[in-house]
Amino acid sequence: MEEPLSSIADISRIASAARPDTAQIPWCLFLDVDGTLLEIAPTPDAVRVEDSLRQLLQRVRQALDDAVALVSGRALATLDQLFAPQRWPAAGLHGLERRDAAGRVHACGPEAGRLDEARRECAALAARTPGVLFEDKGRSLALHYRAAPDREAPLRRAVHAIAMDLGPEYHLLEGNCVFELKPAATTKADAILAFMSEPPFAGRRPIFVGDDVTDLDGFAAVERSGGLSVAVGDRVQAQVRVASPRDVRAFLADLADRRSPTP
Repeated sequence: MEEPLSSIADISRIASAARPDTAQIPWCLFLDVDGTLLEIAPTPDAVRVEDSLRQLLQRVRQALDDAVALVSGRALATLDQLFAPQRWPAAGLHGLERRDAAGRVHACGPEAGRLDEARRECAALAARTPGVLFEDKGRSLALHYRAAPDREAPLRRAVHAIAMDLGPEYHLLEGNCVFELKPAATTKADAILAFMSEPPFAGRRPIFVGDDVTDLDGFAAVERSGGLSVAVGDRVQAQVRVASPRDVRAFLADLADRRSPTP
């Protein structure tokens, strides 16, 4: 694992060394939200987006000619509430829903009703397990156990059994103190690649910043595209890393000040 980096100059140098032929191509930027832009909160509803972060993101958007998108496990509606009044190009539910830069919404995977029985089982599981929080995202279901870390193993077994009953259309994501049942139809990588086929992202070199195992496929996608993966914290490995969301904001400020970074 590399030492944490927060300098866009260092990150640009590393990216250029990996792909010298792309050194002069402008960046586009994809950002996870929880644990990346925002510190992890005790519950999903407890997070807040400060005005200073909204303003910083606007500066980065201007510097990159609008080629910035959020790529999150949260639903699009929740992202809009968090970042209001701004509405971002965004992928929600790990790529199951996506709003492109023109404002069109694309959805894939089974409808929410396919999860009705699993929804009841997950709600009952949370109700009988103190400290476990059930989050119904519509097309996916999450069980958070940050307040009950000692329940991780039995909770994993129970959720795995529910996933098995759902069949191969669904899989189990294991994130930072969360288990999530979601359709296997798409991933954050699929969402990033879809953005990169459209303006204003097309023809640019991607950076994806994330903090969890749910971001690994996105890391792989940007690396294959000649871009750069940036991990936040030490849960996952990427080409480079920064230590915390505070360092992500320093990175974004550098990026906004430098516009399209080149060595």
